[in-house]
Amino acid sequence: MHAQVQEYAATGAWDAFADHFTPDAEYVEHAFGTFRGRDEIRAWSVRTMTTFPGGVMTSFPLAWQVVDAPTSRLICEVRNLMPDPGDGTLLEESNLTIMTYAGDGLFSREEDVYNPLRFARMATRWARIAEAHGNLDDEGRAYLATYGG
Repeated sequence: MHAQVQEYAATGAWDAFADHFTPDAEYVEHAFGTFRGRDEIRAWSVRTMTTFPGGVMTSFPLAWQVVDAPTSRLICEVRNLMPDPGDGTLLEESNLTIMTYAGDGLFSREEDVYNPLRFARMATRWARIAEAHGNLDDEGRAYLATYGG
């Protein structure tokens, strides 16, 4: 699945992300809520990953991963990388992801654990630098006006 996530990041085609889950899957996202079923997971992932700041992130490499076979869980640290905003600064925030494997290549549950305030600070810092270098689009400016003004 990780290779597909990298492909979604490269192409922006996040609608297929939900197809990695069972029809009745649960996705727990601490800042945005709990999503049940593929349709809710799809709507959330497309909305979040195609708008600022998710749509700007370039890749999501794993820092580490562990499989807990008795519980059918994959636990990993996902690095959320931002592109160079214009001055060479490298910015990222990580989250822990806990996924429950349901068989047949599908997952029945995912939970992302992270500090939303750290993500917001990182995105705001990136937007300020990008703006100073003429690399911030209108959507990024709207985010900055709302959250980092």
